[in-house]
Amino acid sequence: MEPGTQEWLDQVVEAPLDTTREIVDPHHHLWPPDGPLPYGVDALVADTAAGHRIVATVFIECHAGYRTDGPDHLRPVGETEFVAAAADDLSRRFPDAAPISAIVAHADLTHDRLDEVLDAHEAAAGGRFRGSATPSLGRSSRTPT
Repeated sequence: MEPGTQEWLDQVVEAPLDTTREIVDPHHHLWPPDGPLPYGVDALVADTAAGHRIVATVFIECHAGYRTDGPDHLRPVGETEFVAAAADDLSRRFPDAAPISAIVAHADLTHDRLDEVLDAHEAAAGGRFRGSATPSLGRSSRTPT
């Protein structure tokens, strides 16, 4: 069974417990269509409309869509650009679907140009940037708003 196929996805079917409760999906990823496990706007909308009352989502960095050129410390900003474009696409094509309302991006919190990286994420995110998740440090670089 190939990951990402409908057969693979159908292995787990989760029945909603309370369809009246508003839920913010606090952790999802998006993957480019040419990646090993493509998961884009159409799949996200199908999942968030599958029975639970999802009213918004939060994208958490997953090292997808990085820039392939430019300074190394700014390459993760490509993921933020990719997700912001996907969020705009989702809002345009599916105006009644749960929006991608927040982006938690990757930044090396020890880098001497951290402010430049965070500012670049903020500029790229279309108002959705909320901070950085850095697994090795296990903390956020900015307080969520």
